Amino acid sequence: MTLKFENRYAKLGERFSFAIDADPLSNPKAVIINVALLKPLGLDNYTQDDLLALFSGHQTPKDASPLAMVYAGHQFGGYSPQLGDGRGVLIGQVRDSENKLVDLHLKGAGKTPFSRMGDGRAVLRSCIREFLASEALFHLGIPTTRALAITTGDEQVRRETIENAAMLMRASDSHIRFGSFEYFSYTDQHTELKQLCDYTIETHFPKLKNSDKPYDELLLAVSEKTGNLIAHWQAFGFAHGVMNTDNMSIIGQTFDYGPYGFMENYDPYYICNHSDDQGRYAFNRQQEMGRWNCQALSQALAPLTTPGLLEKALNCYEETFLSFYHGLMTKKLGLSNSNPEDKALYEDLLDLLEGYSIDYTIFFRSLSRYYVGKGFRTLLDNQNYAASFAPWFERYNRRLQIDMLSETDRHEQMCAINPKFILRNYLAQKAIQTSEDGDHSELHRLYDVLKDPYGEQIDQEQYAQETPDWGRNLQVSCSS
Repeated sequence: MTLKFENRYAKLGERFSFAIDADPLSNPKAVIINVALLKPLGLDNYTQDDLLALFSGHQTPKDASPLAMVYAGHQFGGYSPQLGDGRGVLIGQVRDSENKLVDLHLKGAGKTPFSRMGDGRAVLRSCIREFLASEALFHLGIPTTRALAITTGDEQVRRETIENAAMLMRASDSHIRFGSFEYFSYTDQHTELKQLCDYTIETHFPKLKNSDKPYDELLLAVSEKTGNLIAHWQAFGFAHGVMNTDNMSIIGQTFDYGPYGFMENYDPYYICNHSDDQGRYAFNRQQEMGRWNCQALSQALAPLTTPGLLEKALNCYEETFLSFYHGLMTKKLGLSNSNPEDKALYEDLLDLLEGYSIDYTIFFRSLSRYYVGKGFRTLLDNQNYAASFAPWFERYNRRLQIDMLSETDRHEQMCAINPKFILRNYLAQKAIQTSEDGDHSELHRLYDVLKDPYGEQIDQEQYAQETPDWGRNLQVSCSS
């Protein structure tokens, strides 16, 4: 099998993108390759040299159509009328082994007409963070883009300090953003707005093609997917950190990894982005910001949709979020037949976790092995607050006793949704530091662990431990 290009986005025309080749890295070296994706994409017959050439911008495949996409976006609430791929190139779209259309996008591919003052490069640090996070979320079952490979070379670039330039090849079902529609709507290019909607429906929502009101249905479908996505973020303790409309995928995938973070000790006010002084994208505001972004998309699509659709779209988002979040949280508690009263059960538990600053992931994983009436103190590191948890566990015991699952089935369900291993910021930082020194072994080890987040992996216990003091509350900037 070889790459089968079908560059549908490029055929939209020059108003949607700028044709440009990647600017290759000098003296490229492979850092890590996602081998599992090679065969499905048709790259399994490529030699190591050919893969390195592709992933570092030295080789443009036959039939590819490299381009930089144009879009706009609301950034921290303020509208930027033109953004676009300032350091990324969509190499082309290929059909995978399941006949699904996949974008191959090279991040750090050099300057484009949308680079503004940027140098068009990514740095090794940010590429590693995206590779690890996108693959971690994928294996957790959270909708996300995928990472295919990282390469680096001799080139250095200045951020806060001098860093190694790098490229990341991303594989995604789509690179269309909420901001893509904003760009055409607010420049009064309504013909192109309709064209983009038609492309999006044809490519990603084909069941809507025969709808009487396809653009109304598109907005509702995107609102639903966004509600689903953010429910997953909240249930797994993931903070995106920069939910601008240009970072929101139209198909509800986690997109454009920057200053993200998995919450460690439960803190609903957790801010992972040190540039977010006002906490706009704090963990407990992600539901609200998802709604804000759906409202922005509704306004952008207003020239094509039925008047008054906004309220319906926002209700769709809210109802989807609440339904999926409730379902995920009750499964995390091991309940098979959830009911509305269970909301108080998990909300009160979260209050306890917050009040005693307990590790979110470790607690729920420990709870997955709990036996009704067998005592709960072994789940708590500090017995000083056991008395505060006792009333909650009394309620939990009563609830489990009327549930339909056996103890064995409940443990199995809970271990399949409460991960043992997550990408803690300090683990990513350790992998970055060793890779920047030229040793990628820790990056590969961590990647292997994250591919099996629900497994026991007894020989990898050090990756499941509570975060050490030095690694707590690490914040990451947008700079990359």
